[in-house]
Amino acid sequence: MTVLKVANLLKIYIDESGDFGNGKGSSKFYLVSFVLYNPKYDIAKEINDLNKRLKRIGYEGMVHTANLINNRGEYSKLPLNVRKSIFNALYLFAKKIDAKYFTLIIDKKYVSNLRTLKRKIYNEINNMIKRNEKYFSKFDKVEVYYDNGQNDLAKVIDKVFKENFENYEHIVEFDHVENRLFQIADMLTYIDKVDYKYQNKSNYSKHEIYFLEKDEMRNIIRELSRKRL
Repeated sequence: MTVLKVANLLKIYIDESGDFGNGKGSSKFYLVSFVLYNPKYDIAKEINDLNKRLKRIGYEGMVHTANLINNRGEYSKLPLNVRKSIFNALYLFAKKIDAKYFTLIIDKKYVSNLRTLKRKIYNEINNMIKRNEKYFSKFDKVEVYYDNGQNDLAKVIDKVFKENFENYEHIVEFDHVENRLFQIADMLTYIDKVDYKYQNKSNYSKHEIYFLEKDEMRNIIRELSRKRL
């Protein structure tokens, strides 16, 4: 890849899956996924290739993996082969680019209340940073891209990153359609949840079973494991 002369900046794109509730109808799992990207590595070609591939498929909008797999929203009228082509395009992009990935997964059956959940999220992120101190020490500034979709998570993110980095900026406003790195974070929340279910022998939804065969999912997890933080 082309190396660009820019400041030592780390961009982190964050997305979440699940909610902070514990009652009936609340999510069983809470996940937060991170895409960590050093912009000195130019990924313009990979983004252009992804956009061209999506254009050939006939879909150029934001890829929202949960809706894509569950055949909801803008994908509800698309046949399975088209939806799988969209997913594969984003997955290949995630596999090719020079970036690191991390997902924290909390099984809420072990969490009794909101305070405990927030503390566990804080601890998971903080531990991730401490474990990878050598990696993070390379950067002079950290920019976190999270759209504050959940205010409680936004507060936890700000707290832990402000405590660990002197030069930290939280960016809320950014283009979700153009910013394909954010869409990788969205994808990770879904495939890592499916992987957690597999590892812990939890029940799958019918769409999860139908969309990707077990061998396909195992291959995806194995390939992306090389890029995990």
